[in-house]
Amino acid sequence: MRLPSDADRTGRDLGSQELERLNEVIESGTLNCTKGRAVKEFENRFREYHGAACCRATTSGTAAIHTAIAAIDPEPGDEIITTPITDYGALTPIVYQTAIPVFADVDPLTYNVTAETIAPRITERTRAIIVTHLFGNPCRMGPILELAEKHGLPIIEDAAQAFGATCDGKRVGTIGDIGCFSLQQGKHMTTGEGGVVIARDETHWRRMWLFVDKAWGYGDPAPDHYFLALNYRMTEMQGAVALAQLEKLDRAIATRVRIAGMLTERLRDVEGIHPPETTPGCTHTYWKYALRIDGDLDAFSASLKEVGIFNVPRYIQKPAFMLQTFREQNTFGKSGFPFVGPHRAGLPPVVYDPEDYPGSREALAHVLVLPINERYTEEHVDFLVGHITDAARKLRNKVQL
Repeated sequence: MRLPSDADRTGRDLGSQELERLNEVIESGTLNCTKGRAVKEFENRFREYHGAACCRATTSGTAAIHTAIAAIDPEPGDEIITTPITDYGALTPIVYQTAIPVFADVDPLTYNVTAETIAPRITERTRAIIVTHLFGNPCRMGPILELAEKHGLPIIEDAAQAFGATCDGKRVGTIGDIGCFSLQQGKHMTTGEGGVVIARDETHWRRMWLFVDKAWGYGDPAPDHYFLALNYRMTEMQGAVALAQLEKLDRAIATRVRIAGMLTERLRDVEGIHPPETTPGCTHTYWKYALRIDGDLDAFSASLKEVGIFNVPRYIQKPAFMLQTFREQNTFGKSGFPFVGPHRAGLPPVVYDPEDYPGSREALAHVLVLPINERYTEEHVDFLVGHITDAARKLRNKVQL
């Protein structure tokens, strides 16, 4: 059996609705969002869907994170706390905005940062906290909000993998100060590449709105390029696809949750296999299905790949604190900026010691990431459960030998 893949039409709900919207844009002859209507309509609908004060579409999830950090506007050498288990594109915007990523450890069962792991990382130079709702499972936000309020720190939510997930009844992306989403090919909704940034209130809105479009004050009495910024505008064609995809989002989420529930129920009692944890008080929307495996992770992975089940052991090749960019501070030429310089005078050097992240190392040593998408059926669940159970049995027999 070939499982549906979100890399092509077998695992993506793309069709006549997207084509109809695209046709409207092409017939209009306006492909740029500054003069078009599709992106503006998408921004309004996405904002309404989340009950947010404001929304801005971007070219990617990385651009959304960059826009959020630019809205915070850190000074050179300021620190932003984040997770070491995330995509590289969620980390480089920190450095591009002249700040230093400080990694908090994660809970080894949920793979998320917690208030307990964030607290020891806060210093006098901390400027913001980024929380990543990994795989679609929200961080435990209540204690994190309390911690951030105590220290007067804004929270950026990286919800790229968690469309529609909730914590204490609130949709992720609206719990902190700024929420960031990705519309990359494999996300809950897609435009191939693309992103969205929303804000809970208008505190950061003006700077976010400007940053996406070179900080040019369109509509102002005397517009200018007010500060250093980039062009992260979404095209009208992406906006058209995004509108159609947004209409399908709840259905796509419901399918993922239903399929994941079936997998969890049927794998719960398989020895050596631990289905994904869901943070108490939250709902999980399953960007991927992350199993915790006892024993030889690579052998288990290989056993599944032999029967055509794509999977990713350890999720990322290296946690962020081991990446060469940060380990060797390969940033702007040979300067080491912003890790070194007069703006860090009197402060200890930035060193990322793997021993400081036991939860992250344990999490990545055991996690096996399986794809899941809106095209999965019960037949696909049967196929997966059968081979996962068989792989677990083989692993147990190998250990006994």
